[in-house]
Amino acid sequence: MEISRREMIAMGLLGSAALVMPMERKVKAQIGSEPIRDRDLPPPFQVPFTTPPVLKPVRTDATTDYYQMTMRNRRVEILPGIKTEIWGYNGITPGPTIMERRGRRTVARCINQIRSPEHEHTSVHLHGNASLPQYDGYASDITLPGQYKDYVWPNEQSARTLWYHDHGVHVTARNAYMGCAAFYITDDDNAPRLPIPQGRYDIPLMLRDALFGRDGSLLFDEDDAEDDLFGNVILVNGKPWPVMKVERRKYRFRVLNASASRGFNLALSSGEPLTVISQDSGLAPRPVEVDSMRVGPAERYGLVIDFAKYRVGQRVVLRNLELKNNEEFENTDVIMAFEIAGPATDRTNNRIPEELDPENEVMQLRASQSVRSREFRFQRHNGHWTINQQTWDDVIRSGFRDTLANPGLGDVEIWRLYNNSGGWNHPVHIHLVDFKILDRNGRPPLPHERGPKDTAYVGEGESVRVIARFGPREGKYMIHCHNLAHEDHDMMHQFQVGQGGPDPINSAPAKPLPAPPL
Repeated sequence: MEISRREMIAMGLLGSAALVMPMERKVKAQIGSEPIRDRDLPPPFQVPFTTPPVLKPVRTDATTDYYQMTMRNRRVEILPGIKTEIWGYNGITPGPTIMERRGRRTVARCINQIRSPEHEHTSVHLHGNASLPQYDGYASDITLPGQYKDYVWPNEQSARTLWYHDHGVHVTARNAYMGCAAFYITDDDNAPRLPIPQGRYDIPLMLRDALFGRDGSLLFDEDDAEDDLFGNVILVNGKPWPVMKVERRKYRFRVLNASASRGFNLALSSGEPLTVISQDSGLAPRPVEVDSMRVGPAERYGLVIDFAKYRVGQRVVLRNLELKNNEEFENTDVIMAFEIAGPATDRTNNRIPEELDPENEVMQLRASQSVRSREFRFQRHNGHWTINQQTWDDVIRSGFRDTLANPGLGDVEIWRLYNNSGGWNHPVHIHLVDFKILDRNGRPPLPHERGPKDTAYVGEGESVRVIARFGPREGKYMIHCHNLAHEDHDMMHQFQVGQGGPDPINSAPAKPLPAPPL
C-alpha cells in the first residue's frame, strides 16, 4: 500500500517513519491544458494598476491585534475575460496586506480551507520577522486542510517591508505559485518623521511571473519544477503588466520579488536613475542612486521615483533587463507603465534626506566583532540541491536534530554563502536575523544592497559574506535557497541559536476546525 506524505503526517508517522526511510515524493505533471502562446496574451499596459486591500483586525486589546484569514481556492480574473483558480489568503492573490506598528503584537489565525487534489498542507512564514520557532513557518510544522493555527508575531524590529507566504515542506513552490503570498508592513516612530513619500504615495509592488493554460489555469509542471519555474506573464499585485496613473511628484515603491525562480533587473525606460532608500530589513543608512538593480526572489527594496521630471501625458516603463539563467519570453522585458496624469495635488513628504537610518544596529556590525566564521556551499550533489551536501530530508531523517550551525545567543558571526555553480543563482534566506553584506566576491557589496538584509542574491559562481548577531530568540531556524524549486528539492537546512528554545513542531501545532472565537 502506498502512503502519501499527508497520510503519514496525519497518522503521526512522520517523526518515526522518516528516521528509517526517505519520504517518497511523487512527481506528477499537472499541466491541465496547453500554455497560452505569447501572441495570444493581452498586450502590456492595458490593465489598470491596483493595490491589495488592507486587512482589518477582528479585535484589539491593549497589546495585541487579532486577525483571521482563510486560505481557500477561488476562481478569479487575472487575464482579462478569463477565470483562473488560485489558492489565496481570503481567496485573493496577493492576499490582504497587514499593517502594524512596532511594539504591537499580532495574533493571526490562519485557516486552511483549500480543497484541491493537488493541495497537501500549508505552513505560514512571516518573512523578515524575528518570531519564536513555533510561529516562524517551520517547514514541517504543517496545517492540513480542515485545520487552523494561531500564529503569534512580535513586531519588535524597526519599520520594514515584510511578507507572509507559504512554507510547507516540499510544497512551498506550488502553494506560493498558486497565490499564497501577501505584504506585511510595519511602521515605527522614526520612519514617519522623514520627509520621504508616505500615505497614498507609498505603494507596494509585488512582482512575479506566471504561466497560464488556454483554459486560464496556472500551469505548474512538477516534472520541470525541480530546477526552476518561469512564466511568460509578468504580474504586479496580481495584474498583468498594469498601467498606473501618477502625479508629478515623488513616489515610494516597496518592491517585492515574489516569483518562484525569476530574478528581475529593474531600470526605467527614460534612463533616469532609481533611488534606493530601503532593503529587506528596513531603511538604508543613506539613499543611493542606481541605473539598474537586480532583485532576486524574496528580496525587497524601497525605491523612490521622481515623476516631476516628466511632462503630463508621458509614459515611463519599468523595464526588466536580462539576467543570466532567466528564461525570457516576448514581454518579460517589461513590468509595468507609469502614466503622468497631472500635477502634484500634495507636495508634503516629497524629499529624500541625505541620511535615513545611519544608526541602524545591523549596519554598525564590524568584521572584528565576529566570534567565528562559517561557510555554506549551495550546490548540486548526487542529484539533489544541497547546502554543504545536506538537505531537508536529512533533517527529517535525523528527527529534526541535525543542524548546520549552532551560534550562541547574541553571538556575532560571519557566514560565507558560496555558489560554485555556473548554471544557477541561489537567493539565500536566513531566518530570524537581519544581516549586513560585508563583501561580494571579495569586493564591496553592490550599491543597492548596502542596507539591512535577510536575503542575499548569490549569483552564478559568486561568494557573499554576511555578518549577523544571532538572536533575539533561541531555537531552530531555517536557512534555504529562495528559488522555491530548489527549496522544495531540497536546498534547505537548519541552524540552532543557543541551547534551548521551543520545539518548532510540537509547541503550538495546528488544530482541527471548528476554531473557538479569537
